[in-house]
Amino acid sequence: MKILLVSMNSLHFTRWTNQLRDSGHEVHWFNIRSGAIDPQLDFVTQNTNWRYRIKRGRGWIKKVPVLHQLNERHVEPTFRKALQQIQPDIVHSFALYVAAAPILSVMLQNDIPWLLSTWGSDLFYFQNDAAYLKDIKAVLPRVNYLFTDCNRDHALARKYGFYGKHLGTFPGGGGFPVKKLQRNRQENKDRNIILVKGNHNRSGRSKQVLQALEQINDQLSAWKVIVFNAINREIKAFEDSIIPNIEIHSAIPHEELLKLMQKTAIYIGNSNSDGIPNTMLEAIICGAFPIQSNPGGATAEWIENEKNGLLIHYCENVEHIKGIIIKALKNPRLRQQAISYNNTYVVPNLEREMIKEQVQSAYSAILP
Repeated sequence: MKILLVSMNSLHFTRWTNQLRDSGHEVHWFNIRSGAIDPQLDFVTQNTNWRYRIKRGRGWIKKVPVLHQLNERHVEPTFRKALQQIQPDIVHSFALYVAAAPILSVMLQNDIPWLLSTWGSDLFYFQNDAAYLKDIKAVLPRVNYLFTDCNRDHALARKYGFYGKHLGTFPGGGGFPVKKLQRNRQENKDRNIILVKGNHNRSGRSKQVLQALEQINDQLSAWKVIVFNAINREIKAFEDSIIPNIEIHSAIPHEELLKLMQKTAIYIGNSNSDGIPNTMLEAIICGAFPIQSNPGGATAEWIENEKNGLLIHYCENVEHIKGIIIKALKNPRLRQQAISYNNTYVVPNLEREMIKEQVQSAYSAILP
């Protein structure tokens, strides 16, 4: 089968696409944002860096509006040309508002089967914006097949006009290298790190987590608080807070973050919208006790509250979050039982080769 992937470049996209390596399918990629070739996808025919006709000297071209307009290619005609050249058996878009809505007019002009992967806030958050909801309702009736990262989004897709076949619910980047992530895990009794995802933006709500930690700073002397992805100035300001032993990092390379998770006792992620957070799943595999927000009930598909983690139901409520963190700190037995449960019943379902096989089967079932 000839598959044309339409996506921006990202870690999740690269990981997902690598599931198709050696699958027997002919794989093409149209980078919806243009950009450079991804060397990790050397088996894929890549249509990238297409936006500008003249690439050198664009600085001075931009200063002349007429020249800049003539120099810039647009998504629809460029994608239409790629579609005509490739003649795919199926088009697969990743993220509705990024890689489906921009090519809708082209897809409405043909009957090529269209597969959509919804990510994170794709439906749950953007259903609340009138302009995005209009796109959602326009795209979904044309989509023939669907991958989601949570069951919540399958239900939302049906609500907003998807009548096709749901091919399965999988993590956005596919499975994880479980054996590798478990290989160097520190003993639970030796762990003292509270790892906080530091996103505070449209959906991230790490500020409320850090405010909760400030209020229990007298209970944290034996703990080390590490915050990652803290690019917001408000979060960086917590370096001078009363939280003892705190480290704030703007960015930690992914491999280093995974090593840190292997030493983490408690992982905390908090947002007002997400699908199934890949970072949370990685933390679980690495042996951390998860505390995670539960927008639209998505996280509850993986975590049963007080059994194999704790759920944040009110992501803006500092008092609520504080109570949850205290419960985790004061109940080492709960943490240990949760980790044991996750190791037995959750982690095996995240193994990369197993999910890869399921995903390849789903692709193969599309065409007779």
